[in-house]
Amino acid sequence: MNHRYRKTIIAGNWKMNKTLTETKAFAEEIKPMLGKPKWCEVVLCVPYVNIPAAVRLFKDSRIAIGAENCHYESHGAYTGEVSAEMLKELGVKYVIIGHSERRQYYNETDFTVNKKVHAALEAGLYPIVCVGESLEQRELGVTMELIAYQVKAALAGVPADKMRHVVIAYEPIWAIGTGKTATAEQAAEVCESIRVVIRKLYGARVARAVTIQYGGSMNAKNAAELLAQPDIDGGLIGGASLKPADFTTIVNAANQE
Repeated sequence: MNHRYRKTIIAGNWKMNKTLTETKAFAEEIKPMLGKPKWCEVVLCVPYVNIPAAVRLFKDSRIAIGAENCHYESHGAYTGEVSAEMLKELGVKYVIIGHSERRQYYNETDFTVNKKVHAALEAGLYPIVCVGESLEQRELGVTMELIAYQVKAALAGVPADKMRHVVIAYEPIWAIGTGKTATAEQAAEVCESIRVVIRKLYGARVARAVTIQYGGSMNAKNAAELLAQPDIDGGLIGGASLKPADFTTIVNAANQE
């Protein structure tokens, strides 16, 4: 982490978990545990149906609410979809875009990810843009080339003055929900390479200010080691974000000076 140049962000991705009742119980348990973190921003990306309640429940805290996806159009005949403008009006601040599960199960492409990034920025949301490689791609030795392509594709057409609103999350697909985690060195190497790509696209000043998260099974036990790496500025947390005690431990690890 580097608090001097950029924001540290710990974002929970609840995926398809927690009912409204469970969301209320979670809020009641975690708010007194978390307090008001000084050095990092805390985000909970929750299912669409829980967003209004989450915004209300965390209104008096420093926890921002995010969504797990959005559509790239502002309106239209897209049954079952939700636009960035709809999310913004509900009080959402962040939105996850291009998560590996969206790419794998719902055929999201680098092209649609880029369109969603633009839609989110136009609506005034902060996109958390996910990039990552499969185990096969890592074993082939193409990780850096693939990640560079994904970053360039996602940011195509995004002006430099909008980059302060963009968060990049490196999530090795082979480490999501598998219990496997990239070593701190592996994660740091890729996050550093992402910053190099951004530097080539936008210059050193912009690259230095962009928050880059690690999103591959960060948990209460490994968070401190991962967050100690200079180019890892937070985490996109899956399973551990569903447990108030574990999530609080991760936030505390990110809240060190």
